[in-house]
Amino acid sequence: MIQDTAAPVARSRRFANHVGRLMKLYPLLFIGFALLLTVILVGVIGSRFMDPDLSRAGSTPLDIAPSREYLLGTDSMGRDVLAVMLRGTPLTLQVGFMAATIGMGIGIVLGFVGGFYGGIVDTVFKGLADILITIPALLILVVVAVSLTGPVSINVQALVIASVSWMLPTRTIRAQVLTMRERAYVSVAELSGANRFEIIFLEILPNLLPYLAASFAATVAIAILTTVGMDALGLGPQNVPTLGNTVYWALFYSAPLRGLYWWWAPPIITLGVVFIGLYLITAGLDKIANPRLRSHG
Repeated sequence: MIQDTAAPVARSRRFANHVGRLMKLYPLLFIGFALLLTVILVGVIGSRFMDPDLSRAGSTPLDIAPSREYLLGTDSMGRDVLAVMLRGTPLTLQVGFMAATIGMGIGIVLGFVGGFYGGIVDTVFKGLADILITIPALLILVVVAVSLTGPVSINVQALVIASVSWMLPTRTIRAQVLTMRERAYVSVAELSGANRFEIIFLEILPNLLPYLAASFAATVAIAILTTVGMDALGLGPQNVPTLGNTVYWALFYSAPLRGLYWWWAPPIITLGVVFIGLYLITAGLDKIANPRLRSHG
Protein backbone atom coordinates (compact mmCIF):
# COMPACT_ATOMS: atom_id res chain seq x y z
CA MET A 1 0.00 0.00 0.00
CA ILE A 2 2.89 2.36 0.73
CA GLN A 3 4.33 1.81 -2.72
CA ASP A 4 0.91 2.29 -4.32
CA THR A 5 0.47 5.73 -2.72
CA ALA A 6 4.10 6.79 -3.04
CA ALA A 7 4.24 6.37 -6.81
CA PRO A 8 1.41 8.85 -7.62
CA VAL A 9 2.84 11.35 -5.14
CA ALA A 10 6.26 11.08 -6.78
CA ARG A 11 4.74 11.56 -10.22
CA SER A 12 2.79 14.57 -8.99
CA ARG A 13 5.94 16.12 -7.57
CA ARG A 14 7.86 15.51 -10.80
CA PHE A 15 5.01 17.06 -12.78
CA ALA A 16 4.88 20.07 -10.45
CA ASN A 17 8.65 20.51 -10.69
CA HIS A 18 8.47 20.26 -14.48
CA VAL A 19 5.71 22.87 -14.63
CA GLY A 20 7.71 25.09 -12.27
CA ARG A 21 10.76 24.90 -14.54
CA LEU A 22 8.66 25.72 -17.58
CA MET A 23 7.13 28.72 -15.79
CA LYS A 24 10.63 30.01 -15.00
CA LEU A 25 11.76 29.47 -18.58
CA TYR A 26 8.65 30.92 -20.23
CA PRO A 27 6.94 33.27 -17.76
CA LEU A 28 5.35 35.40 -20.49
CA LEU A 29 3.60 32.36 -21.93
CA PHE A 30 2.06 31.34 -18.62
CA ILE A 31 1.03 34.90 -17.71
CA GLY A 32 -0.60 35.31 -21.12
CA PHE A 33 -2.50 32.04 -20.79
CA ALA A 34 -3.61 33.02 -17.27
CA LEU A 35 -4.99 36.38 -18.46
CA LEU A 36 -6.79 34.89 -21.43
CA LEU A 37 -8.16 31.95 -19.45
CA THR A 38 -9.42 34.32 -16.75
CA VAL A 39 -11.38 36.37 -19.31
CA ILE A 40 -12.83 33.22 -20.88
CA LEU A 41 -13.84 31.66 -17.57
CA VAL A 42 -15.40 34.86 -16.24
CA GLY A 43 -17.47 35.20 -19.41
CA VAL A 44 -18.50 31.55 -19.68
CA ILE A 45 -19.13 30.86 -16.00
CA GLY A 46 -20.50 34.30 -15.13
CA SER A 47 -23.08 34.20 -17.92
CA ARG A 48 -24.59 31.08 -16.35
CA PHE A 49 -25.44 33.03 -13.19
CA MET A 50 -26.75 36.14 -14.95
CA ASP A 51 -30.23 36.55 -16.37
CA PRO A 52 -29.73 36.86 -20.17
CA ASP A 53 -32.79 39.11 -20.41
CA LEU A 54 -30.82 41.84 -18.60
CA SER A 55 -28.61 42.19 -21.70
CA ARG A 56 -31.63 43.13 -23.82
CA ALA A 57 -32.71 46.72 -24.40
CA GLY A 58 -35.41 48.01 -22.09
CA SER A 59 -34.81 45.47 -19.32
CA THR A 60 -33.46 47.97 -16.75
CA PRO A 61 -33.75 51.67 -15.87
CA LEU A 62 -31.56 53.98 -17.93
CA ASP A 63 -28.11 55.32 -17.06
CA ILE A 64 -27.80 54.07 -13.48
CA ALA A 65 -24.32 54.29 -11.99
CA PRO A 66 -22.71 51.14 -10.55
CA SER A 67 -24.47 50.03 -7.38
CA ARG A 68 -25.21 46.89 -5.39
CA GLU A 69 -28.14 46.07 -7.64
CA TYR A 70 -26.27 46.82 -10.88
CA LEU A 71 -22.58 46.21 -10.27
CA LEU A 72 -21.49 47.82 -13.55
CA GLY A 73 -24.47 50.12 -13.90
CA THR A 74 -26.91 50.32 -16.80
CA ASP A 75 -26.69 52.04 -20.17
CA SER A 76 -28.90 54.38 -22.16
CA MET A 77 -30.53 51.42 -23.90
CA GLY A 78 -31.82 50.00 -20.63
CA ARG A 79 -29.36 47.12 -20.32
CA ASP A 80 -27.35 45.81 -17.39
CA VAL A 81 -23.73 46.45 -18.42
CA LEU A 82 -22.47 43.45 -16.45
CA ALA A 83 -24.92 41.17 -18.28
CA VAL A 84 -23.84 42.69 -21.58
CA MET A 85 -20.18 42.06 -20.77
CA LEU A 86 -20.73 38.49 -19.61
CA ARG A 87 -22.68 37.68 -22.75
CA GLY A 88 -20.63 39.71 -25.21
CA THR A 89 -17.10 38.68 -24.19
CA PRO A 90 -17.46 34.98 -25.18
CA LEU A 91 -19.15 36.01 -28.44
CA THR A 92 -16.30 38.34 -29.37
CA LEU A 93 -13.71 35.68 -28.53
CA GLN A 94 -15.74 33.13 -30.50
CA VAL A 95 -15.55 35.28 -33.63
CA GLY A 96 -11.82 35.82 -33.17
CA PHE A 97 -11.00 32.15 -32.63
CA MET A 98 -13.25 30.94 -35.46
CA ALA A 99 -11.85 33.43 -37.95
CA ALA A 100 -8.26 32.72 -36.89
CA THR A 101 -8.78 28.95 -37.08
CA ILE A 102 -10.17 29.14 -40.61
CA GLY A 103 -7.60 31.69 -41.77
CA MET A 104 -4.68 29.77 -40.26
CA GLY A 105 -6.04 26.51 -41.68
CA ILE A 106 -6.06 27.96 -45.18
CA GLY A 107 -2.64 29.54 -44.63
CA ILE A 108 -1.13 26.27 -43.40
CA VAL A 109 -2.43 24.28 -46.38
CA LEU A 110 -1.40 26.82 -48.99
CA GLY A 111 1.91 27.61 -47.27
CA PHE A 112 2.95 23.97 -46.90
CA VAL A 113 1.84 22.92 -50.38
CA GLY A 114 3.36 25.92 -52.12
CA GLY A 115 6.56 26.03 -50.08
CA PHE A 116 7.31 22.31 -50.26
CA TYR A 117 6.20 21.44 -53.79
CA GLY A 118 7.12 24.72 -55.47
CA GLY A 119 6.58 25.16 -59.21
CA ILE A 120 3.43 26.58 -60.73
CA VAL A 121 1.36 25.79 -57.62
CA ASP A 122 3.69 27.85 -55.45
CA THR A 123 3.68 30.70 -57.97
CA VAL A 124 -0.12 30.80 -58.02
CA PHE A 125 -0.51 30.66 -54.22
CA LYS A 126 2.23 33.21 -53.60
CA GLY A 127 0.95 35.55 -56.30
CA LEU A 128 -2.62 35.38 -54.99
CA ALA A 129 -1.52 36.12 -51.43
CA ASP A 130 0.78 38.94 -52.54
CA ILE A 131 -1.95 40.59 -54.60
CA LEU A 132 -4.72 40.35 -52.02
CA ILE A 133 -2.52 41.43 -49.12
CA THR A 134 -1.91 44.78 -50.85
CA ILE A 135 -5.65 45.51 -50.86
CA PRO A 136 -6.78 47.17 -47.62
CA ALA A 137 -8.52 44.57 -45.47
CA LEU A 138 -11.17 47.10 -44.49
CA LEU A 139 -12.14 47.56 -48.14
CA ILE A 140 -12.54 43.80 -48.60
CA LEU A 141 -14.58 43.56 -45.42
CA VAL A 142 -16.90 46.37 -46.48
CA VAL A 143 -17.45 44.88 -49.95
CA VAL A 144 -18.07 41.36 -48.61
CA ALA A 145 -20.31 42.48 -45.74
CA VAL A 146 -22.40 44.77 -47.94
CA SER A 147 -22.80 42.00 -50.52
CA LEU A 148 -24.37 39.68 -47.95
CA THR A 149 -28.12 39.33 -47.94
CA GLY A 150 -29.96 39.16 -44.66
CA PRO A 151 -28.67 39.89 -41.14
CA VAL A 152 -25.06 39.13 -40.28
CA SER A 153 -24.66 36.44 -37.64
CA ILE A 154 -21.65 35.63 -35.47
CA ASN A 155 -20.68 32.72 -37.72
CA VAL A 156 -21.04 34.77 -40.89
CA GLN A 157 -18.93 37.55 -39.38
CA ALA A 158 -16.23 35.00 -38.56
CA LEU A 159 -16.24 33.75 -42.16
CA VAL A 160 -16.02 37.30 -43.48
CA ILE A 161 -13.02 38.05 -41.26
CA ALA A 162 -11.42 34.71 -42.21
CA SER A 163 -11.55 35.85 -45.84
CA VAL A 164 -8.88 38.45 -45.03
CA SER A 165 -6.97 36.43 -42.42
CA TRP A 166 -5.25 33.79 -44.57
CA MET A 167 -2.87 35.86 -46.75
CA LEU A 168 -0.26 36.76 -44.12
CA PRO A 169 -0.09 33.23 -42.62
CA THR A 170 0.28 31.82 -46.13
CA ARG A 171 3.30 34.02 -46.84
CA THR A 172 5.04 33.51 -43.51
CA ILE A 173 4.40 29.75 -43.35
CA ARG A 174 5.59 29.35 -46.94
CA ALA A 175 8.84 31.14 -46.03
CA GLN A 176 9.34 28.84 -43.04
CA VAL A 177 8.67 25.71 -45.13
CA LEU A 178 11.15 26.86 -47.77
CA THR A 179 13.79 27.15 -45.03
CA MET A 180 12.89 23.82 -43.44
CA ARG A 181 12.97 22.06 -46.79
CA GLU A 182 16.71 22.67 -47.03
CA ARG A 183 17.52 21.29 -43.58
CA ALA A 184 19.72 18.21 -43.23
CA TYR A 185 17.07 16.08 -41.53
CA VAL A 186 14.77 16.51 -44.55
CA SER A 187 17.53 15.30 -46.87
CA VAL A 188 18.13 12.33 -44.58
CA ALA A 189 14.41 11.51 -44.61
CA GLU A 190 14.36 11.66 -48.42
CA LEU A 191 17.39 9.35 -48.65
CA SER A 192 15.72 6.91 -46.25
CA GLY A 193 12.79 6.56 -48.63
CA ALA A 194 10.19 8.74 -46.90
CA ASN A 195 7.55 10.15 -49.24
CA ARG A 196 6.55 13.81 -49.36
CA PHE A 197 3.57 13.44 -47.07
CA GLU A 198 5.69 11.71 -44.45
CA ILE A 199 8.33 14.44 -44.67
CA ILE A 200 5.69 17.17 -44.28
CA PHE A 201 3.76 15.60 -41.39
CA LEU A 202 6.58 13.79 -39.57
CA GLU A 203 9.58 16.05 -40.14
CA ILE A 204 8.61 19.63 -41.01
CA LEU A 205 5.27 20.09 -39.24
CA PRO A 206 6.44 19.02 -35.73
CA ASN A 207 9.36 21.45 -35.93
CA LEU A 208 7.04 24.29 -36.92
CA LEU A 209 4.40 23.72 -34.23
CA PRO A 210 5.68 26.43 -31.83
CA TYR A 211 5.87 28.91 -34.71
CA LEU A 212 2.38 27.97 -35.92
CA ALA A 213 1.01 28.35 -32.39
CA ALA A 214 2.56 31.82 -32.10
CA SER A 215 1.15 32.77 -35.50
CA PHE A 216 -2.28 31.53 -34.44
CA ALA A 217 -2.24 33.67 -31.28
CA ALA A 218 -1.28 36.73 -33.33
CA THR A 219 -3.99 35.94 -35.88
CA VAL A 220 -6.59 35.68 -33.11
CA ALA A 221 -5.61 39.15 -31.87
CA ILE A 222 -5.89 40.59 -35.39
CA ALA A 223 -9.24 38.86 -35.91
CA ILE A 224 -10.65 40.27 -32.65
CA LEU A 225 -9.43 43.74 -33.57
CA THR A 226 -11.06 43.34 -36.99
CA THR A 227 -14.28 42.23 -35.29
CA VAL A 228 -14.34 45.40 -33.20
CA GLY A 229 -13.67 47.46 -36.33
CA MET A 230 -16.55 45.82 -38.20
CA ASP A 231 -18.91 46.38 -35.29
CA ALA A 232 -17.85 50.02 -35.06
CA LEU A 233 -18.80 50.47 -38.73
CA GLY A 234 -22.13 48.75 -38.27
CA LEU A 235 -21.10 45.78 -40.41
CA GLY A 236 -21.37 43.14 -37.70
CA PRO A 237 -24.35 41.54 -35.95
CA GLN A 238 -26.72 44.31 -34.96
CA ASN A 239 -28.64 42.69 -32.11
CA VAL A 240 -25.75 40.83 -30.47
CA PRO A 241 -24.00 42.50 -27.49
CA THR A 242 -20.41 41.91 -28.59
CA LEU A 243 -17.67 44.07 -27.11
CA GLY A 244 -17.40 45.99 -30.36
CA ASN A 245 -21.12 46.70 -30.44
CA THR A 246 -21.01 47.81 -26.81
CA VAL A 247 -18.32 50.36 -27.63
CA TYR A 248 -20.22 51.43 -30.75
CA TRP A 249 -23.46 52.12 -28.88
CA ALA A 250 -21.59 53.87 -26.07
CA LEU A 251 -20.11 56.25 -28.63
CA PHE A 252 -23.44 56.57 -30.43
CA TYR A 253 -25.09 57.75 -27.21
CA SER A 254 -22.10 59.99 -26.35
CA ALA A 255 -21.35 58.06 -23.17
CA PRO A 256 -17.80 59.51 -22.79
CA LEU A 257 -19.11 63.08 -22.99
CA ARG A 258 -21.95 62.35 -20.58
CA GLY A 259 -19.64 60.80 -18.00
CA LEU A 260 -21.07 57.29 -18.31
CA TYR A 261 -17.67 55.69 -17.80
CA TRP A 262 -19.19 52.41 -16.63
CA TRP A 263 -20.60 51.86 -20.13
CA TRP A 264 -17.51 52.24 -22.33
CA ALA A 265 -14.69 51.41 -19.88
CA PRO A 266 -15.47 47.69 -19.19
CA PRO A 267 -15.36 46.55 -22.86
CA ILE A 268 -12.20 48.54 -23.51
CA ILE A 269 -10.49 47.15 -20.40
CA THR A 270 -11.57 43.61 -21.32
CA LEU A 271 -10.22 44.00 -24.85
CA GLY A 272 -7.00 45.37 -23.41
CA VAL A 273 -6.58 42.34 -21.15
CA VAL A 274 -7.29 39.99 -24.06
CA PHE A 275 -4.77 41.72 -26.33
CA ILE A 276 -2.11 41.75 -23.61
CA GLY A 277 -2.70 38.06 -22.93
CA LEU A 278 -2.44 37.17 -26.63
CA TYR A 279 0.68 39.30 -27.01
CA LEU A 280 2.36 37.57 -24.07
CA ILE A 281 1.39 34.17 -25.45
CA THR A 282 2.84 35.09 -28.84
CA ALA A 283 6.04 36.38 -27.23
CA GLY A 284 6.38 33.23 -25.13
CA LEU A 285 5.81 30.92 -28.10
CA ASP A 286 8.28 32.96 -30.17
CA LYS A 287 10.88 32.26 -27.52
CA ILE A 288 10.19 28.53 -27.85
CA ALA A 289 10.25 28.61 -31.65
CA ASN A 290 13.35 30.81 -31.98
CA PRO A 291 16.55 29.21 -30.62
CA ARG A 292 18.28 32.60 -30.49
CA LEU A 293 15.61 33.99 -28.19
CA ARG A 294 15.86 30.85 -26.03
CA SER A 295 19.61 31.16 -25.64
CA HIS A 296 19.40 34.84 -24.69
CA GLY A 297 16.20 34.62 -22.62
